Amino acid sequence: MTVSVNMSVRRDSKSVSVNDTSVTMEGWVQDIRNLGGISFVILRDRFGTVQITLPKKKIDPELFEGLTSLSRESVVSVTGEVKASDQTELGLEIIPSSFIVHSNAAVPLPMGVIDRVNTEMDTRLNNRFMDLRKPEIRAIFELKSLMLDLLDEAMRENGFTQVSTPKLSESGAEGGATLFKVDYFGRPAYLAQSPQLYKQMLMSTGLDRVYEIGPAFRAEHSNTNRHVTEFISFDGEMSWISSQSDVMAMIERIMDHILKGLKERGEDQLKVLGKDVNVPAAPYPVLTYSECIKMLIATGMDIKDGDDLGTEGEKMIGDIMAEKGHELYWIAEYPEQEKPFYIMEKDGTKFSYSFDLDYKGQEISSGGQREHRYEKLVERMRKKGLDPESFDFYLNAFKYGMPPHGGWGIGIERLLVKMLDLPNVREAILFPRDMSRLSP
Repeated sequence: MTVSVNMSVRRDSKSVSVNDTSVTMEGWVQDIRNLGGISFVILRDRFGTVQITLPKKKIDPELFEGLTSLSRESVVSVTGEVKASDQTELGLEIIPSSFIVHSNAAVPLPMGVIDRVNTEMDTRLNNRFMDLRKPEIRAIFELKSLMLDLLDEAMRENGFTQVSTPKLSESGAEGGATLFKVDYFGRPAYLAQSPQLYKQMLMSTGLDRVYEIGPAFRAEHSNTNRHVTEFISFDGEMSWISSQSDVMAMIERIMDHILKGLKERGEDQLKVLGKDVNVPAAPYPVLTYSECIKMLIATGMDIKDGDDLGTEGEKMIGDIMAEKGHELYWIAEYPEQEKPFYIMEKDGTKFSYSFDLDYKGQEISSGGQREHRYEKLVERMRKKGLDPESFDFYLNAFKYGMPPHGGWGIGIERLLVKMLDLPNVREAILFPRDMSRLSP
């Protein structure tokens, strides 16, 4: 019988097996157990662990002493003979013949890797390099990488062109106090809240469908488990729509591809996390804003027409929808006064052609049909207290032929957090930025 394990020998495109006579394994010393006449060194790399077995009387004393005196998390290469073993999870062990210490780890460690001790979030983030050595933490980011691959696949399959837009601009997409102001050679500039204005401009070029995956910045004074100041946004825009329903249907196709792909291709990582991915059938249920207000009033919540649903309202709607068996659902037709100038008003009403996609009681995407008519767009800007002359670079694209279009933005980290039921959005960001954290 041959038992294989993917460890450092992956460089040679082969696995370690009990048929191998000698192999070299490289990794971190995860643990050392001394049991008198025999000792064990557990070596770890990104693919898992392997046991190095040291029978004291059968190997060189200097080799035994050198390996058993290593500090945990030191980086070594160990060469030895592969033996079958019914005492290890892999069904094999390595009897060492030599080793090289590449780097000794300092003592004590800033935090444990395998210790069953709860570590504060700040300690983990201050030592993120160590935190990521934990398989369950690393699995989150392997799934995030897979998610981005799946997004690219879905967008290509649906005829979208990937674009990159500036992250420094003279004005923000939505204005307001959530802009980060920076000095740009003596002139004021702002970090991009989203690629909104640029992706709309591209709709006038003949690039009918575009998407971007890139950083976005929000100077929000919110210190919660769902807010950060820098995140990855997945934005799409598409022309020749007949209504916002076309955009919603496209998002459903993309979500279906992502969730199915993560469930199938991320099986190993999901197993490490003890998670599964549910794939809701499309189309997702659609609730209007007005229906949500009525639902919340029926629960006794103090809310009235025109109010923001808020975090509490979103969660309560999520609970109601969960009872009906729905994890993903739409909330559509928000009051136009609550939406940015580029969202199209619903004629004759106080509402707009807008939507949010909510996932387990939290908004993960916002979008809608855009106002493509120049005069109406200028009117909307003035209604919002904005000076159209400050947006000439944007408005010029609407003067010379702009097709009907719509789009969306999805927070990558929020989507991953809800999918995996993680407690904090910072769990899905390698080096989070918030009001109190600018390092590491």
